[in-house]
Amino acid sequence: MDVRRLRYFSVLAEEKHFGRAAKKLALSQPPLSYAIKQLESELGAQLFTRNTRAVELTPAGLALRTEARALLGRMEEIKQQIRSVADGSSGVLRIGFGASMLYRGLPAILRDFRKSFPLMEIRLKEMGSIDQTEAISRDEIDLGFGHGHARRDGMEGFLYHSEPFVACLHESHPLAKRRKIGLTQLSQEDFVLFARHGSPAYYELIVNACVAAGFAPKVRHEVAYWLTVLALVANGTGVALVPRSLRDSRLAGLCFVGLENAGIVSETYCVWKRDRHADPLLQNAIALIREHRKSASRAAEKL
Repeated sequence: MDVRRLRYFSVLAEEKHFGRAAKKLALSQPPLSYAIKQLESELGAQLFTRNTRAVELTPAGLALRTEARALLGRMEEIKQQIRSVADGSSGVLRIGFGASMLYRGLPAILRDFRKSFPLMEIRLKEMGSIDQTEAISRDEIDLGFGHGHARRDGMEGFLYHSEPFVACLHESHPLAKRRKIGLTQLSQEDFVLFARHGSPAYYELIVNACVAAGFAPKVRHEVAYWLTVLALVANGTGVALVPRSLRDSRLAGLCFVGLENAGIVSETYCVWKRDRHADPLLQNAIALIREHRKSASRAAEKL
């Protein structure tokens, strides 16, 4: 069924007058009359009764009016949907993240997405940095937030967040009330570390910092997530070095103490597959995250 004729029919069914309908459609009357006759011939049913002053819908016409409204409405929805996909304002965006991103701005980013792109569907998948790069390379996620050492060939990214490490201690620890401590003051402690296989870069960063301070840390426990590190320290299992933003976890039983001259920094990168540069949805997301990073940096400078 010709959509153009269906639209002509719908306008005529509303106006019930060929002259007014033709004017509304920006047509002369003969092409409109011809199109309606073609539609009636195609359907094998008379749609209007005509007289010199007006037209009326037949029972077949009344039935078609209802269906035509629904069909034309659906056609307009499809047009809008295709346009929004083409300009990157709708679709499904899959984001990989580590739990620490909950304290590094991810909730605010999601709020910005909902505000700027209400038709965009966000799907989150918690995973480690190495798993994120694997998932990106297999097109299982669109972008990820991981530490910079997890980047690989075929990917692009930018530094999203940088912060120092701090000591995470149980609140009853003798050093818990200090403003800052030296790493050597933890030389006799049992350490809880991010697992070597899950994040070799973080593992080596912390171990190397301890070695540079003059001792090899006693690594008693290796875990897969930062929040697990915090939970073990909160239960008195050991001490840990963690990114400063994890102070915002508000987990009971913990104290976070600055480190003197440790020089270890946690860097989070936003990364994606290089060959996705023509994807408007992904590019809109990257632009929003970049802008969010700038806004966060300006706010931090004012503190």
